[in-house]
Amino acid sequence: MDLRKENILIVDDDIDILELLQRHLQSMDYHTYKAVSVKEALFILKDTFIDLLITDIQMPEIDGLQLLKFANEHYPEIPKLVVTGYPSVEGTLEVIKSGATDYLTKPFTKAELKEAIEKALTQNASRKKAKSTQVKSNANTYSDMVGASEAFKKVTNIIERVKDNKATVIVTGESGTGKELVARAIHYSGKFSREPFIAVNCAAIPENLQEAELFGYVKGAFTGANENRNGFFQAAKGGTLFLDEIGTASLAVQTKLLRALQEKEITRVGSQKIEKVDIRIIAATNANLREEIKNNTFREDLYYRLTVVEINVPPLRERKSDIALLTDKFLRKYGIEFKDRLLRISPEALQILQRYNWPGNIRELENIIQRAVIMSDGIIDVKDLPDFLKYQINFSDNELRPLREIEREYVQRVLNHTDGNKTKAAEILQIDRKTLREKLK
Repeated sequence: MDLRKENILIVDDDIDILELLQRHLQSMDYHTYKAVSVKEALFILKDTFIDLLITDIQMPEIDGLQLLKFANEHYPEIPKLVVTGYPSVEGTLEVIKSGATDYLTKPFTKAELKEAIEKALTQNASRKKAKSTQVKSNANTYSDMVGASEAFKKVTNIIERVKDNKATVIVTGESGTGKELVARAIHYSGKFSREPFIAVNCAAIPENLQEAELFGYVKGAFTGANENRNGFFQAAKGGTLFLDEIGTASLAVQTKLLRALQEKEITRVGSQKIEKVDIRIIAATNANLREEIKNNTFREDLYYRLTVVEINVPPLRERKSDIALLTDKFLRKYGIEFKDRLLRISPEALQILQRYNWPGNIRELENIIQRAVIMSDGIIDVKDLPDFLKYQINFSDNELRPLREIEREYVQRVLNHTDGNKTKAAEILQIDRKTLREKLK
């Protein structure tokens, strides 16, 4: 029997209504989150597992309809209940089209609220059960990941196979490809989604503290250990522990990780007591662990324990057909955050994004879209993109040419763009004027 309280997010700019709804919901034994604006609601949705969204429509800056559309696109599994004091036939139709499950008109009774909530949660539970063995209905989204390419589908197909068991998974791929998103998708799309998800960046923990942070410690174990303290393993009890940059773990920690995987047990620093652990471990790395094994910096036996299932996340240059979908996702995210509205990108600007090879992968794309939204006055256009993207040389991947030809063509294009201004051209090329003069000779 599931005894977990459902998490309900209430969004209303009227503090009195917000507190009234919270009191009603808490008396019904629900766990509540409050937001007085759409922006605040988006932060909660991003970081919290929400079972039901209740929102007003008439709000300043960004209204409830924008929130409904965004939530329907990015969190289609969450039922959405609208409460409003401005009912109309046209308004009701628009709300339903925006993805609302039900519609309540203010003022309403506690009994009416309870009935609407139970109806929304029951309908959602039925839909989840019916789709329990299927990938999400929107073919272009999976959890918080976006894509339609074959490379993307290969990743999501493996996630589908591992999400409902606790097999150890290692996620590999270049920096910026979204390895943590894969780990979160495994956890939150599976049957253990209501348990903790604890993400740990091993590289961010000093080597002398890694063991204590991961496994906990007892009072007196070392200077400053003034009390017993749980580690990340204890915090993830019943759920998922995500160990990012696993290749940076010290050899001492690797030894204890191996025991945790083999025996399902750990010991705190300074203690001899064995503690059983029931968690799933997902590790991630952008390093070549086989090379690290050869260099004696990574344990071979731990490597094989971690690679029960391996998910390789492809670089963005190998899934360029997903760039348009990813761009749209980031435009929605940052358009609402910085401009209070949804933004679009021009076909010319999108074409430039699709030509680039993205050495920084999805993280680099997101940063560029974020910057473009801030710089743009409306539709994202070529002028809103960084110079190094605007002046790419466009030629076929199969067209192999000498470097001097490509360099000559690129320098000429930049000079044409600057109307022969060598100072500006040198700035774009990131060389000094003397070097440019030598190239022009």
